[in-house]
Amino acid sequence: MKTVIAFLLLFNLGTLSAADVPIRFNDIEKDNLYDSLLEEIRCLVCQNQSLADSNAELAQDLRRQIIEMIDAGKTENDIKAFLVERYGDFVLYRPPLQENTWLLWAGPFVFLVIGIVVAIIIIRRQANNSATQEPNND
Repeated sequence: MKTVIAFLLLFNLGTLSAADVPIRFNDIEKDNLYDSLLEEIRCLVCQNQSLADSNAELAQDLRRQIIEMIDAGKTENDIKAFLVERYGDFVLYRPPLQENTWLLWAGPFVFLVIGIVVAIIIIRRQANNSATQEPNND
């Protein structure tokens, strides 16, 4: 029984350590397209990594799928459209400005404006409080 368990552990460790070998095409344009897509597509498991940075199994599957699409002659827009249709706009690091993504684009600016307004209000209140307090000249 121990031998079977040891064999299974060794078998699993071998598959876990299998590296995802970087792919190179014979065409420099295809290489550039592949590299560009890997940087622009988000790993859906890791969420804060691109496909180029991720070692997740899903990322490896997506890389293989992208390779197949590039080999089939699909364009960058075709591949992105396929991934967005399948996984939603979240798969792109730079989702398009649409009705359902405007908050992603405007959100940081809205919070910046709110922060500035709050800071101005606090500074004015402190200035008014210090101006209304009379110095004690005893």
